[in-house]
Amino acid sequence: MITEAYVRQVFQGLEQGDGAGFFAYVDDRVDWIVEGTHPLAGHYRSKADFAAGTFAKLGKVLPNGAQLVVEHLLVKDDEAVVELHSLATAKNGMRFDNRYCWVVHFADGVIDRVRAYLDSAMVARLFQENPI
Repeated sequence: MITEAYVRQVFQGLEQGDGAGFFAYVDDRVDWIVEGTHPLAGHYRSKADFAAGTFAKLGKVLPNGAQLVVEHLLVKDDEAVVELHSLATAKNGMRFDNRYCWVVHFADGVIDRVRAYLDSAMVARLFQENPI
């Protein structure tokens, strides 16, 4: 069973711009679904695939990364609902003020499943205005 303090510890890496620190808590074979109809949407079946399909793409259009901050957190048993807010600015100056909701499952203290929800229209606009 996980605690709110533990989940905050896991997400601290993302809040500090330390993606590697966060991904240390993600199983190599994570099952990660990014919902929506935008360039990041998809069903990723490994940490490497997820990072390549999302964070690597975002890194090309957000010079300082996604700059995610945890705003709300709900923990029950081995699952957490984590609401995040992006404070990023794109290459073209667009404020990427996106909000996320990740439903995260932990197994043995490591994230093994995620369903992520976000503003599809904003992501589509980000990549339309900042082509890779």
